[in-house]
Amino acid sequence: MKKEWKTYTPNFRLVEKVRAQLDCSPIMAKILVNRRIYSGEKAAAFLNASLNDMRPPFAIKDMDKAVRRIYDAIVQQEKILIFGDYDADGITATTMLSEFLQETGAAVSYYIPHRTNEGYGLRDTHISEYAVPNGIQLIITVDCGSGDHPAVEKANELGIDIIITDHHSVPNPPNAFAVINPKRKDCAAGFSYFAGVGVAFALVVSLRKYLRDNGFWQNRPEPNLKNYCDLFALGTVADMVPLIDENRILLKTGLEVINSANRVGLEALLKISGLAHKEADAEDIGFKLAPRLNAAGRMGHAHIAVELLMAKDSRQANQIAGTLDEMNCQRQETEKRILAHILAYLDKNPGMLTRKTLVLAHPEWHEGVLGIVASRIVEKYFRPVFLISAKNGIGKGSGRSVPGVNLYESLSACSELFEDFGGHAMAAGLQIRVENIRAFREKFEHTVENMTTESHYSKIISIDDELDFYHISERLADELETLKPFGTDNPEPLFMAHNVAVTYSKILNENHRKMVLRQEKNKHSKSLMAIQFHINPSAPLPEHFEKIAFRVKWNRWQGRKDMQLIIEET
Repeated sequence: MKKEWKTYTPNFRLVEKVRAQLDCSPIMAKILVNRRIYSGEKAAAFLNASLNDMRPPFAIKDMDKAVRRIYDAIVQQEKILIFGDYDADGITATTMLSEFLQETGAAVSYYIPHRTNEGYGLRDTHISEYAVPNGIQLIITVDCGSGDHPAVEKANELGIDIIITDHHSVPNPPNAFAVINPKRKDCAAGFSYFAGVGVAFALVVSLRKYLRDNGFWQNRPEPNLKNYCDLFALGTVADMVPLIDENRILLKTGLEVINSANRVGLEALLKISGLAHKEADAEDIGFKLAPRLNAAGRMGHAHIAVELLMAKDSRQANQIAGTLDEMNCQRQETEKRILAHILAYLDKNPGMLTRKTLVLAHPEWHEGVLGIVASRIVEKYFRPVFLISAKNGIGKGSGRSVPGVNLYESLSACSELFEDFGGHAMAAGLQIRVENIRAFREKFEHTVENMTTESHYSKIISIDDELDFYHISERLADELETLKPFGTDNPEPLFMAHNVAVTYSKILNENHRKMVLRQEKNKHSKSLMAIQFHINPSAPLPEHFEKIAFRVKWNRWQGRKDMQLIIEET
């Protein structure tokens, strides 16, 4: 994989303007300008984002229709079904909407399809074989539904109203009662960065206000929506949507709620994830909490994760959390096995790596982990990847992409080959007949080749600033923490330093290298603790680095905190 180091060169006047207005360090000002924050006022709003800064979501297309219909269903005690997706975003959105409607006294239940047996989205069989026999009068989808035309048509025939809440690309919305999707072409309200749980939260905010305006809360306590922000945080980070604007505001609030341990199920999840005595952050959600929630849908059934988040009894919650932890271990082993299989295949077939894309299929691959494995392949070879589990004549695949290559648009150009497909720019899924896989491989390759240049296949290492060791201080580490939470569109700052010597080195856990690094420059000499993860311990360990790309972090452990560098590239 080609790598290209690029250092931001922000406008000096803008940097100086932000530095003066915010009274921050020049390094901090550069980082903010790199994030397209060009004034002290905007920087302060970004750093001190609070619930008071939220915009009301009532202007989202069809929101007014949806809240009126749900209000009628609550008052008339119609049976409402929440229909969710089986990933962490769908799980948290399902939990949020179900719990809120329970607080209104609504007759509500939920349904999440089995990933392997039923697949993604609302099907016409869900209408005829589940909704009708159970007397469902209103279905509200979360994190799905934007492309489910046959199911909506079936529901319309049978007199069942459907409200779709979703965030997936929607070129042609179904003829549902309401379609709440900020990505609709005819929706100018904004909020297109919301995950499915974000759209569900927007519905809850709007519904609570509509109920208030109609005197509904006079005879029952009005729910505090801050209590739902933990679910928002989990689903938003898990779905890797941009952490900007309302997403940043609600995520910061959600992390506060998570760390207050108000939810029995979440407390059990924190404990089993090794976070009981640590303040969880967005990184912990992404690498510890979300994978365990996702493991339910990947390796079993996602309803287990909903049961955990809705649990009221700590004993039950601990049991479910233990089950999810076991499922996550199974997921990791399955993922390793498939990854090893693919890497061995590519090693024997190097010609595959001359292509701009990789489309691979196998009948024994577990479809629940293919998205994760595809991400690993993208990390290694840096090109769009689709992995397909092909069984009984049908292939179910997951794809991941690289920046600048829109996966959903690429699939749209091949749509005649699919039974079904959907997704986003960077991640997508499909269902395809086995006999069409070869044609898809070639058309996908041709499509991507025509929309890219060689630059798309080089991994860009974006450096915020060249930072000599003598400029690195505890004050800087504290300043950098105010930029949290880090994630999509708000990456953790990455710095570069030249001519660094290793004065101490120790291997930890077989493939992590703990070091003391020293830099001498301009008559200054300074040593700092550092660690580099996932090295090849059998390769020669350098005693000097011409240049390093690193992050500056506090390492907190057992009440102590020490500043250290995390080495990302050398």
